[in-house]
Amino acid sequence: MALSKAVPGQRLRDFGLFAALGLWLVYTRLYWAMHAAHLSMPPCPFYYLTGHPCPFCGGTRSFAYMWEGDIADAVRLYPLGPALFAGTVLGMGGLAGGLVAGRTWSPRLTSRQWRLLTIFATSSVLISWALKVFVLGN
Repeated sequence: MALSKAVPGQRLRDFGLFAALGLWLVYTRLYWAMHAAHLSMPPCPFYYLTGHPCPFCGGTRSFAYMWEGDIADAVRLYPLGPALFAGTVLGMGGLAGGLVAGRTWSPRLTSRQWRLLTIFATSSVLISWALKVFVLGN
């Protein structure tokens, strides 16, 4: 990762990412109250069609439990949830710092490193899904 002076297009991208992550965190923070009032997003269509959770089912509730400090339930619902929650909070901090300083974060990876990162991310999601379906069950 390299920190460089941001051009207007990069600042707009960073602000959009910051706003999207911020809205997601606000939504997950208010999830239980919104769920009780039937104002939350609809359940997963993959689950309705197949009867099995998709690779991302439980992510919203996992974040909501992380706001309450309940790591055990967060992991039970979505094994990657706590790591993604921490990454989201840290990412927002990095984006906010860059926006204030007029800088942007730019990944400087070779094509091999991108390929390895893609394999790692895909494997992590698939392992998390397998744990959810076959071990944790919910």
